[in-house]
Amino acid sequence: MTPYRFVGRTAVVTGAAGGMGEQLAHGLAARGSELVLVDRDALRLDEVAESIRAGYPGLTVETLVADLADRAAVIALAEGIRERHPRLGLLINNAGVALGGRFDQVSIEEFEWVMAVNFTAPMLLTHHLLPSLVAEPGSHLVNTSSLYGLIAPPGQSAYSSSKFALRGLSEVLRSELRDLGVGVTTVHPGGVRTRIAESARIAAGVPADDVEEHQRIFAALLTYPPEKAAADILDAVRRRRGRALIAPTAKLPDLLARLLPETHMRVITTLTGLVARRGQAKAGVRK
Repeated sequence: MTPYRFVGRTAVVTGAAGGMGEQLAHGLAARGSELVLVDRDALRLDEVAESIRAGYPGLTVETLVADLADRAAVIALAEGIRERHPRLGLLINNAGVALGGRFDQVSIEEFEWVMAVNFTAPMLLTHHLLPSLVAEPGSHLVNTSSLYGLIAPPGQSAYSSSKFALRGLSEVLRSELRDLGVGVTTVHPGGVRTRIAESARIAAGVPADDVEEHQRIFAALLTYPPEKAAADILDAVRRRRGRALIAPTAKLPDLLARLLPETHMRVITTLTGLVARRGQAKAGVRK
């Protein structure tokens, strides 16, 4: 496929009120795209939109507030976007939620909440907005999976399940949509420095004493700048890459999973512990 053209096209970005989504919005504006920004945090979303409008007064920046865990709200969101934008250049399903806890510690309701936001919402948005993408020759779809859509660490049953599911859907769509002129990129971020560690839920069944330690370890692993991650993603879109591994913390585990399909998690768990302890030690020195 020819390189993706950003200028003059409309891009939809979910999870745009912070982290990679916010940086993707700024990066798209810098490349000349009109924007439809979606998030459940109305206040932060408005702040992002106002910042972009101030920097790029010639661009249209539309904001839509929606809870992607609500199936009816997602369908209404998609139908509204399709009605206003019968032609879309780019859909980036970036929004996601995290939940820590072993499978036996996670309730069915918690598991289904993660699946609703991380898999069902992107699936519904893609399904309902596909006619708008097909109507724009050379359009593109981005689904943000995760490192945990490549490997499946203990304590991440719900999150990994959702991200593996999104990866599978994306890989099917890559083959199916090529002949329709729609490119597809699956993004697998590693330790990108966003608010996900602060906003991640811990399953109700996890002992209280384990929660703080879990969050500390998680935060110590998030070191890759979100603005660099966004630039990497948009470069992958421009080049029509099918898969984008973001940060060395995604690339090395992916390699290990390929080389050691049955035993890679033991190696990764050991390496993760070492990196987390080093990160915590550096944080302690900075304090």
